[in-house]
Amino acid sequence: MTFQGWLLIAAFTGILLALVKPAGLWLFALYEGRRTPLHSIFGPIERGFYRLSGIDPEEEQGWRRYAVHMLIFNTALLLFTYALLRMQAALPFNPLGDGAVSAHLAFNTAVSFTTNTNWQSYAGESTLSNLSQMLALTIHNFLSAATGIALAFALFRGFARRSTTGIGNFWADMTRVTLYLLLPLCIVYALFLIASGVPQTLAGSVDLTTLEGAKQTLALGPVASQEAIKMLGTNGGGFFNANSAHPFENPTGLTNFVQMLSIFLIGFGLTYCFGKAVGNVRQGWAILAAMLTIFLIGVTVTYWQEAAGNPILHHLGVAGGNMEGKEVRFGIAASALFAVVTTAASCGAVNAMHDSFTALGGMIPLINIQLGEVVVGGVGAGIYGFLLFAILAVFVAGLMVGRTPEYVGKKIESREVKLAVLAIAVLPLIILGFTAIASVLPAGLAGPLNKGPHGFSEILYAFTSGVGNNGSAFAGLTANTPFYNGMLGVAMWIGRFFIIIPMLAIAGSLAAKKYTPETVGSFPTTGPLWTGLLVGIVLIIGGLTFLPSLALGPIADHLAMIRGQLF
Repeated sequence: MTFQGWLLIAAFTGILLALVKPAGLWLFALYEGRRTPLHSIFGPIERGFYRLSGIDPEEEQGWRRYAVHMLIFNTALLLFTYALLRMQAALPFNPLGDGAVSAHLAFNTAVSFTTNTNWQSYAGESTLSNLSQMLALTIHNFLSAATGIALAFALFRGFARRSTTGIGNFWADMTRVTLYLLLPLCIVYALFLIASGVPQTLAGSVDLTTLEGAKQTLALGPVASQEAIKMLGTNGGGFFNANSAHPFENPTGLTNFVQMLSIFLIGFGLTYCFGKAVGNVRQGWAILAAMLTIFLIGVTVTYWQEAAGNPILHHLGVAGGNMEGKEVRFGIAASALFAVVTTAASCGAVNAMHDSFTALGGMIPLINIQLGEVVVGGVGAGIYGFLLFAILAVFVAGLMVGRTPEYVGKKIESREVKLAVLAIAVLPLIILGFTAIASVLPAGLAGPLNKGPHGFSEILYAFTSGVGNNGSAFAGLTANTPFYNGMLGVAMWIGRFFIIIPMLAIAGSLAAKKYTPETVGSFPTTGPLWTGLLVGIVLIIGGLTFLPSLALGPIADHLAMIRGQLF
């Protein structure tokens, strides 16, 4: 570990904290439906959309109607993407002549991008045409991210409103988030990337001569436009197979730093937006403090392990940190920070190969996802996931003080607690269940590159990433098979929507409740005690997933490493 490495981590954290309030205030304006400076530009487009589609943006929707519209919209997008990928060979903007995507891979990819997972069982530059990259994938990067933020707004209204059935309008929330947040930010972001050397062209490739005189063909395409929303929307699907380790996606140290900042930007801003929505910004800061605590612990462990290096290589006389699978351009500190950022959020983009991390260094990305993708988490999904844990935390606090729990002025009763448990229980049940199935069936065992604990970790990481809607991978797993494409597709769909529906039901239930003012007997939910309780609840409940699985995977792998054993 070096001073420069810690300085990078400190600068990253400090800049993000400085951006929390500005980002939160802009999000709060969209949450309230207020006019912004961009309305003079995009306002006519918004109004035209409403007129063409027959939508009244002022019409309130109950939680059931909000959920139905959201499910119909996402199902339609999934079917559209599946059809486009299957017909790819007959469609334009296919300069390399890529053929139709197979049925099982098209299913997996359509589900993956619909659910904001962006898991990729293929190499993008050799599988998808420019049209597929732009129309099948980039469009999902915008709309799946907008869906997550819209759903967060719906839950915020559940806490903020009193004695009502409405939690907003799905179509209005989606439109405003896309037009006034994601689109303008991505235009500026993409221009920055182009200026930094990221390609943006409809050409399929370029031929060149290397310094050694060899001929080489490099894949090109509309990379910058996809890269911008990939990071900002915590999507993570790379244009190239190497993702953000590829110099055409992430050419410099500055782009690497900006990409990490953009992954966390909206997630951090939503915590402040929540505080504004419920009329107490300290509530938002308390949630952010809990998120940041878990994140910094993860960064410390990962950086420490990767800087310490591989004991097996040390036994062979090779000193130094673990550079296997890392870009020399970024080094250990930037790679370790990126790995924790991308898995603390539901981004899944990588600038180093997680399969090549040390056992305990690779364990932290696993834990981040298995905690429920709530340590900042995906745009929208992270904050509404964290609020489910907050409901359980106030329930535990209520048991300790002997009264009905309250949170931001709303009584938390049995209905909300049961729904929160139902939503949170999805992760351990599906992750462990699907991993167990893949670990005993021949089709599942054919996937891992490595044997023993590390091979198990490759399977475990895949289903953790799928259910957690992260999308990163222990890349040693061969996942482009009917078995893994099918199983992971189902896992991604369950991980997204089996959490959303109970969450919206909670929003509807809370919106109908009256406001309950704080009294001297109320448990405080803004100070260090509350932050500590939140962290504890997240770690304890997350332990239901990661403790049994990590004992068989990364921990066993680490013990084998220190004994000098190779698998």
